[in-house]
Amino acid sequence: MPTTSAARRTAAARRAAASAAALAVLLTAAGCSGDGNGDGGDDATDFAAQKLDWQPCPAPSQAEGGGTKPSPLPGGAQWECSFMQAPLDYDDPGGDTIELALIRARASEPDRRIGSLVFNFGGPGGSGVATLPAAAVDYGTLRTRYDLVSFDPRGVGRSVPVECLDDQQMEEWVAEDSTPDTPAEVETFTESLTSFADACEDNSGEQLPHVGTTEAARDMDLMRQVLGDDKLHYFGISYGTELGGVYAHLFPQNVGRAVFDAVVDPTETSEQGSLGQAEGFQLALTNFLEDCVSRGDDCRLPGSTVGEIQDWIIRFLDGLDAKPIPGIGGRELTQSQGLNGIAQTLYSREYWELLEQALDEAEGGDGALLMAFSDALTGRNENGTYSNSQAAGAAIGCVDSKERYTLEQTRAALPRFEKASPVFGTFLGWGLLGCTEWPVPGTWTHPDVSAPGAAPILVIGNTGDPATPYEGAQRMAEALGEGVGVRMTYRGEGHGAYGNSACVDRAVNGYLLDGRVPKDGTVCR
Repeated sequence: MPTTSAARRTAAARRAAASAAALAVLLTAAGCSGDGNGDGGDDATDFAAQKLDWQPCPAPSQAEGGGTKPSPLPGGAQWECSFMQAPLDYDDPGGDTIELALIRARASEPDRRIGSLVFNFGGPGGSGVATLPAAAVDYGTLRTRYDLVSFDPRGVGRSVPVECLDDQQMEEWVAEDSTPDTPAEVETFTESLTSFADACEDNSGEQLPHVGTTEAARDMDLMRQVLGDDKLHYFGISYGTELGGVYAHLFPQNVGRAVFDAVVDPTETSEQGSLGQAEGFQLALTNFLEDCVSRGDDCRLPGSTVGEIQDWIIRFLDGLDAKPIPGIGGRELTQSQGLNGIAQTLYSREYWELLEQALDEAEGGDGALLMAFSDALTGRNENGTYSNSQAAGAAIGCVDSKERYTLEQTRAALPRFEKASPVFGTFLGWGLLGCTEWPVPGTWTHPDVSAPGAAPILVIGNTGDPATPYEGAQRMAEALGEGVGVRMTYRGEGHGAYGNSACVDRAVNGYLLDGRVPKDGTVCR
């Protein structure tokens, strides 16, 4: 990730984590099944009685994204890490067990402590253990009364990570043409998807049926018990809102104070969700271009109107398809990496200046900055290794979604995607094939997140969100049920609202810290 100010790095950390697999892995709408008894069941009793052995945190593993061990918190408090035991298969609690990695920062005012506040920053496939320390500055107010807790969901990071391709194979895979134009390119593209799925089965076959969102929700209820909390207080971002919705459906009486930010639409099919993303990224790109045009000669991109600059971007990407340009080191920037790089910068308005710089430099033949953003999106570490975010995202998404698109169905859908976004549509349209050759059947078309009897859940939609379009928040609130989903609108840009708006921050902090439920329909700017 290109260097910015410290404030930008920390404020953007959770947005970057939430976006890590958003374009390379199809964002699937999900659903769930379960008895909803809310107590974990008799078969979870032994697991709930375990005592966690909290120790100083090591540096993130390669699968978590690498880096250095977490820095001390303000005041000198140290991050603590542990592992929680859980059944691999909740339907066979006496069978194999797995370890789930956890991290926490204890409340800074223990005399006023409410309990634990559990975070999921999105993906699917993002490491909460690596992300929480990077984003902690945003949550200092919440830490006054909560232990801040996050985790690597099963299949992610240090929690029995799903393994597919090795680093060299990943290097080739992320550079491959994801918008095939000829029969030969289509054949290469589909063979690549098959090879990826085969590698996941060869290396992680036993795990693949058990890494879905339902299992992760059950893990969170076990975590609640092991942490000693009567209720699960929760902050979910992006995919974390889907996970939170599934949890609320399974365990409505165990929901404490919960916030959903950058909300996934639980009512959509995979195709509808991907079309929504195409429209969302197109909206964000248009907003970026309008801002650039408004600055007149200060805008460094070729063209004097939004349409002219967008046409240049399309020609630039088409040129990368024909002939990549120099990137970082000896690597060349391909069309797929160029698209990924542009997409990554649209997750936050803070990146717009850098996107303009990256495109300007790429026009001159230097693709290094755009490649750096692509690397951030695809989980490439500076030393050439990859986190397992791509593998985990695919595994979770494909075991959740039972939709399997044929080549004919995908081709038939492409015009709708191209209409939704001249820049991102074809890329996301071909992504419908992402689960077609997956070795494990999917679970649902979309999730049941209805949660009658649950405590109020604050559901925040951002009108300029590229990855989880604003309409999804309204539908999530409705699906949670009357008296449960409390809608809030942030009229802004980027993926997520908390940390971008003083109005949003006051509302969220007021609810999580003091139990003040905002008025349904509150609007912030």
